Amino acid sequence: MAKKVSILSLDGGGIKGIIPATVLAYIEEQLQKQSGNKDARIADFFDLIAGTSTGGILTCAYLIPDENNRPKYTAKEALGFYLERGDEIFDVNIWQRMASGGGIFDEKYSADELEDALSDYFGDVLLSQLLKPSLITAYNIKDRKTEFFNKLDVPRKNLDYFVRDIARATSAAPTYFEPARIKSSNGLKVLPLIDGGMFANNPAMCAYAEARSVDFSAVTGNSEKPAHPGAKDMMILSLATGSEKKPYSWKEARDWGSVKWIKPVIDILMSGNSETVDYELKKIFETVDPHLNSYARVEPFLGRASAEMDEASPQNMALLVEAGETAVKQNKDLLDQWVIELIENQA
Repeated sequence: MAKKVSILSLDGGGIKGIIPATVLAYIEEQLQKQSGNKDARIADFFDLIAGTSTGGILTCAYLIPDENNRPKYTAKEALGFYLERGDEIFDVNIWQRMASGGGIFDEKYSADELEDALSDYFGDVLLSQLLKPSLITAYNIKDRKTEFFNKLDVPRKNLDYFVRDIARATSAAPTYFEPARIKSSNGLKVLPLIDGGMFANNPAMCAYAEARSVDFSAVTGNSEKPAHPGAKDMMILSLATGSEKKPYSWKEARDWGSVKWIKPVIDILMSGNSETVDYELKKIFETVDPHLNSYARVEPFLGRASAEMDEASPQNMALLVEAGETAVKQNKDLLDQWVIELIENQA
């Protein structure tokens, strides 16, 4: 029986990346138990991982190699990136808060702590060294175009980038961090980039489109994997970072100017994109899989956790872990079925 191309897609959402990281820690634990391999990792069971912003950071964490060309971090260690460094990344002193006007006049946070954390976790590893194909999003503000980072493009473009710089670029959320300015490893290409959430907060459709162009039988060395797969040849697991849609009344919004619209526009843009992509993929997969067994979207509820992307207090991070654990409980049957199918698909 032909194997499917397995795709993992991870939304943006700042510190709320703790939620999908918690879900994936559960999935990895079950993959180890069900496969009988204690060294099994997320990267072993997905042919392509796509991520935007915080999802892009997680993508890098799952695909970064160690000295034996195996995944360097477990899923629990990837979760640890947020729990150990989150409060430092989203820390702002009173002078920065006053000068930035809370992100209105300047970026809300210095990028120094974020860059230090990414450097510590990803070192000098290059995009071309990632263990599997990836799709990490960012937006080029100079050339006004989307940028997608995939190891498969390195030979064609003759351009490679440090993973730490890609992670910095995809998470350069406007009003939170200043735009990233990254250079290719040979120094010939310079890209001014902002958060990929500006156009693909849910990168699952981008991942679907990317997968259509790849010969996975050649990439994986498995002749049972399809070349240039369609929806019937794919299985996509899409993880969100927690939803709590804040309503905006007509009475309050009708008199807003540009300053008051800044935060609502970003919020609406990101959630609207995620909903649209989910709608599109459901319609695509319904044509070949009426029961939608091959496409799953997990939309966790935040519960008591804050919906703010930068609320990284120890108390709120604990609540985000709780929200992730609740998402596991509420979606246990779905996730356990995916574990079984992932194992069978890679066997």
